[in-house]
Amino acid sequence: MDGSHTVRIPEGVIERLPVYLGVLLQLRQEGYTTVSSARLGELTNVNPAQIRRDLTHFGQFGKRGVGYDTFTLIDRIQSILGSNLVNRIVLVGAGHLGSAIAAYEGLRVRGFRVVAVLDKDPTKIGTRAGDLVVRDIEDLERIVREQQTHIGVIAVPTDAAQEVADRMAAAGIRVILNYSSAMVRVPDGAMVHNTDPVRELLHTLYYLSRAEKIAAAGVE
Repeated sequence: MDGSHTVRIPEGVIERLPVYLGVLLQLRQEGYTTVSSARLGELTNVNPAQIRRDLTHFGQFGKRGVGYDTFTLIDRIQSILGSNLVNRIVLVGAGHLGSAIAAYEGLRVRGFRVVAVLDKDPTKIGTRAGDLVVRDIEDLERIVREQQTHIGVIAVPTDAAQEVADRMAAAGIRVILNYSSAMVRVPDGAMVHNTDPVRELLHTLYYLSRAEKIAAAGVE
């Protein structure tokens, strides 16, 4: 968070800021120098009035009748989120998912850099994941210390996730993103976000099923 703000910001606002940032980065790439809250609303599926309220938590943005300066708004949101700095990530799990995360260019664009990919499988150690050579998980503590890394990503099978989370927390990782289906727990001083892709798909499936039921009812 931007250090100049001490007022607690609603969690919903924080969750929407990365959505705004993703759209703004795309607009900048396409050459747009300004954007209105109405256009942001169309692209993010967020009410324009909500977008304006969200941004006023952090100061005055934009000009009436002109909109927001795309470059300035990107800089401000990145500063608020802390992604204007390089945030180093240690990733454990060099399977298909872990390798895809390591190679994902969108992380770098948003201020994240995977500095190490680790695994315990001897057949994976020494292979490549993205532009990194997979290393032994026994190097975890040393890498965290040397790279001053505070973010960890877990992309391992369910039965190994809690053990990896324990090692990460003990090594000094403060934020853990868990892509396994296990609901891992961490001690005080660390945070974990469980984001199993299957769970996210099931969440989406609910809305798809609901829409289909509404459409079917309308046909009848």
